[in-house]
Amino acid sequence: MFVVSITYSVALSEVDALIPDHIAFLDQYYEQGNFIASGPKLPRTGGVILAQAENKEVLLSLLTQDPFYKAGIANYEVTEFVVSKKAPAFSFE
Repeated sequence: MFVVSITYSVALSEVDALIPDHIAFLDQYYEQGNFIASGPKLPRTGGVILAQAENKEVLLSLLTQDPFYKAGIANYEVTEFVVSKKAPAFSFE
């Protein structure tokens, strides 16, 4: 399991121009089961993705397909952790 912390490196106007493409990217990996939850940080300085992948290298490869990454407008910090406890309603593989 991974927490991906995204931090914008440009003005929000540049970020907003890529939001539709970023959402399509997210949708693709939700459908494939890699992304579990995501959303903007508050204040809106970036976003967070809760993800699962075979390993960190696979996840990093997926993240290079994000339009934010391709445009060079955000920085990514990936933290891997082992789920040892979860709420009963929280399901994932």
